Amino acid sequence: MKAGVMDLQYFLCWRVAPLLLLMPCGLQCMSVRILNEEPIYAIPGSSLVLQAQIEHGPQEEVSMVTWERVPETGRNPQRETLATCPGKSLKCAGTRPGVSVNVEQQETTLQISEYSRADSSVFTVTVSDGTGAKTHAECIVREYEEVHHVSVSINVSHSVLVCGEAWGTDPHFSWLHERVAITKAVGKVSTDGTTLFVTMATMCGHFTCMVSNKRSHSSATYTAAPCETEGRGATAAIVCLVLLVLLLGGALAFLLWRRHRHNNRGERLHEHLDDTI
Repeated sequence: MKAGVMDLQYFLCWRVAPLLLLMPCGLQCMSVRILNEEPIYAIPGSSLVLQAQIEHGPQEEVSMVTWERVPETGRNPQRETLATCPGKSLKCAGTRPGVSVNVEQQETTLQISEYSRADSSVFTVTVSDGTGAKTHAECIVREYEEVHHVSVSINVSHSVLVCGEAWGTDPHFSWLHERVAITKAVGKVSTDGTTLFVTMATMCGHFTCMVSNKRSHSSATYTAAPCETEGRGATAAIVCLVLLVLLLGGALAFLLWRRHRHNNRGERLHEHLDDTI
């Protein structure tokens, strides 16, 4: 029995040992991850800051940190090195003005003072340890786009208005009816703000969808039939009453005029007969 156990241990030892030798690092393998949530949207002219956390064992040291970027799209994209931080001092050398990198044993930070559209890329941070083993992390940085081409479409059968926007970053939607915020008497707005469910008995008036983000705002309006308001109804009633009074007054005046004319003709006929006799 003991001989069988010894043989099994001997077999496992020779099987597992080569696998351990083939591993690029030991159980305390260095790793790095970028803390910013991706994709990252940056406004042109603002400062872009990327932070990465470095994790390693007590016996490991960071020997080099490199920040690079490569275009997200395009043919044969060229990788550009932004900064390298070699040696134990980890003094970083930026490749162009406006780029700075800070490195500590547990963290590295890349800062571009004035972000531009050309900086939209896939950014990569690579960390090397003393043995030359490398680990890296990536994140996508894109331009924060303005709001573009707002439109409102309607599903008449269901009294639903849908607001659309072309490609703006992080758009926020809101609705107005006759330049006033939507009330329960008019309708209900969906959670994301893109859809208005009209609940008023008759869809009428102007429905405006407003879209905005950090860089711009725009709007679009759907125009239904005019709404009959109380003020307009009262005005219409007054106009009708005035017209009715004028009509009755005119009819009465016409009747009085005809009566007066008939009396005058009778008097003239009577005088003429007297003169003849």
